[in-house]
Amino acid sequence: MFTSNPFAALSATISPTVMQTYLVIMIVLVVGGTLFDVVHKKSATYFFNNWRKAKSKGAREVGSGEMVSLAIQTAVVEGMTSAEFCDARRRITHLLTMYGFVAYVVTTVIMVFGYANPATPTPAILPLLWTLGGLLVCGGGYWFWFFIRVDVVAEGNSPFRVVRADLFILSLLASTTLGLLWSWLQAAGSGGAMVFLGMYLIATTVLFGSIPWSKFSHMFFKPAAAFEKRVSNANGSRANLPAPADKPEIFGSARRLPRHY
Repeated sequence: MFTSNPFAALSATISPTVMQTYLVIMIVLVVGGTLFDVVHKKSATYFFNNWRKAKSKGAREVGSGEMVSLAIQTAVVEGMTSAEFCDARRRITHLLTMYGFVAYVVTTVIMVFGYANPATPTPAILPLLWTLGGLLVCGGGYWFWFFIRVDVVAEGNSPFRVVRADLFILSLLASTTLGLLWSWLQAAGSGGAMVFLGMYLIATTVLFGSIPWSKFSHMFFKPAAAFEKRVSNANGSRANLPAPADKPEIFGSARRLPRHY
């Protein structure tokens, strides 16, 4: 499982061209779903209007060099390290899920387009990263689902309570979990591998096809919002908020700090 390319083994049943076509369709669904979400929710209109307001109300002009520096800080701090999360557990689960998902998707694309033919040996690092990426997604995702979600921890709801906002995390967990199970069963030569392959494809299609109704596109909006916040702080507008206090307000009692926000 850690050393064999599951898509190369699958090519004996399904043509690599079919697998590649499916991936292209998923990419089109991501792009189209994100653009539809932007137009439907008018996110881009809101963002640029807010940007112009912040720029007009700013106390000073932010130069191009400083703008590049703020963009790099946003990419490193908010993007690569998720430093906007104050709660350490929430930050760790987010990083596990994010980096696991990136490794999982990138290696999937490489193995399907470059090494789906068994005649072309797959570098051992690719299936290893694919499996580890899926395990990271499962580790971070299940940790978040059962122990960190606000409505479960703060409001005492059942961890199995499902609302539309959970569509992204549930379809992501279903896709990676079923993908790992399919890969394991296929490597073991089990006849039930094709059943899990079918469920894996259904879950993956839901993940990438439900973008207009899930929080998938949030990963594209979040860096833009973080960058706009840094620029508004730099030019002095601060989104019409007062300057930070000398002693920040502390929520919760002195004995027990809140752990659900």
